[in-house]
Amino acid sequence: MSSVTKQMRRTLPATHNSVTHKFSVNGHEGYLTIGLFDDGTPGEIFIKMSKEGSTLSGLIQGFCRAFSLAIQYGLPLQEATDRFMNMRFDPMGRTSNPKIPDATSILDYVAQFLAMEFVLSNTREASAA
Repeated sequence: MSSVTKQMRRTLPATHNSVTHKFSVNGHEGYLTIGLFDDGTPGEIFIKMSKEGSTLSGLIQGFCRAFSLAIQYGLPLQEATDRFMNMRFDPMGRTSNPKIPDATSILDYVAQFLAMEFVLSNTREASAA
């Protein structure tokens, strides 16, 4: 019989720093808010889409909740972002971010942005040290 260990959930304090990023994918505008732990690592994400229907908004809120719980329970951010990069569904296309010119979905854009800002930047900082 295999043993199961209970994972500890790392939650953000009630008052914490965050980063909000405005983006658009194929003209669909949204705001990504990333709640940060004291060490600067992401602890939760929220996405607010402008002028979107309840179905898309509900699905995106569900994604944010699941993604946030996964990283709070210890899933490495790189693993989390890798799972959502290149997911392909509408809206897709050109973005408002010159560093991420195209996205295959809103989830792909969010994963690329998180990887660029928090995974790759930490890798570069560790290499420079």
